[in-house]
Amino acid sequence: MNEVYCIKLNKKLEGLQRAPYPGNLGKKILDSVSKKAWQMWLDHQTMLINENNLNLFDESSQSYLKEQMENYFFSENDIDQIEGYIPK
Repeated sequence: MNEVYCIKLNKKLEGLQRAPYPGNLGKKILDSVSKKAWQMWLDHQTMLINENNLNLFDESSQSYLKEQMENYFFSENDIDQIEGYIPK
């Protein structure tokens, strides 16, 4: 098991097995995001896709999700929330 100091959860946790995204961003995620934090992002991403009716074949939707992912892990900027959304 490889461990990383998770930038999202601020502790050492099990890391991902491979980069979940291409390029430098994927490497940055692999090096500093835990499996647990990545799963939290996937849940949040699913909510964004569903609640905003995003078409993943649309370049603007892909750009939006990439921006949200970068903010989620690496920025002080707020991530988008869905008003009134209650996770199951």
